[in-house]
Amino acid sequence: MELAHRALWAIKNVNLDYQEAGELRKLKLNELEEIRVDAYECASNYKEKLKRVHDAKIRKGTFEVRQKVWLYNARFKLFPGKLKSKWMGPYVITRVGRFGDVEIEDMQSQAKQVVNGHRLKPYLEGKDVNMLDNYKVSFLLSSPDGSTA
Repeated sequence: MELAHRALWAIKNVNLDYQEAGELRKLKLNELEEIRVDAYECASNYKEKLKRVHDAKIRKGTFEVRQKVWLYNARFKLFPGKLKSKWMGPYVITRVGRFGDVEIEDMQSQAKQVVNGHRLKPYLEGKDVNMLDNYKVSFLLSSPDGSTA
């Protein structure tokens, strides 16, 4: 009996003012909501900056008909070989679409396929390498230890 009475007395002392307890709870909820909004704004700002940096590094590939290109082998990720190239080709461009689609033709089998332009890169022959600026050529011809090949 005395134990139950003390428990009731403790509950009454803790929850003595329901109005004050309600206001304190509302303040805590508002504080939590402000923290959530700040975190959301911070995350959205970070994503915008990251997108600007990523978009600045993207170079627009412009291809012409009869240009030779390499095709990226997307399936090569499943069965990688240590020294195998991920690029197949060369292919010849037969049509360039408005929305980034490019029709290419295999030089040996004359098989045509339509691929995304992001999977292509230019095929440089000997005469094309001579037209590059000196920095790119020196980068291509230098070995990792700094000596030229």
